[in-house]
Amino acid sequence: MAKTLHSRHNKIFLDKLRKLRESRNLRQADLALLLGRTQSAVSHVESGQTRLDIIGLRDWLEALDYGFLRFLKELDAELRRLDALRLRPKAGKARKRASRPALSRVSLLFQAGPLTDK
Repeated sequence: MAKTLHSRHNKIFLDKLRKLRESRNLRQADLALLLGRTQSAVSHVESGQTRLDIIGLRDWLEALDYGFLRFLKELDAELRRLDALRLRPKAGKARKRASRPALSRVSLLFQAGPLTDK
């Protein structure tokens, strides 16, 4: 299983959580009060130092009055978009064609012609 703590996917997840809090005009301290946690606990989650489990995420979204399934569907759509962008070839760059395989010593000898003693 790939490490996800510092992945682009996790960055999108954390950014989405932070933007949702900010869209509610809440400071980290305000959300902390709603969650019954400290401001530093909220900061640690938003910065990726602490991970939320699924129950913690549900509580977090409930405190922000945001639908759990709605959040998951939106997050899934954003992550799929990111994956689709990564898999597409970059615009303007043609794929390199496979070059001819390197010639072996034996084939070089045959191309050079017969060996003769002088």
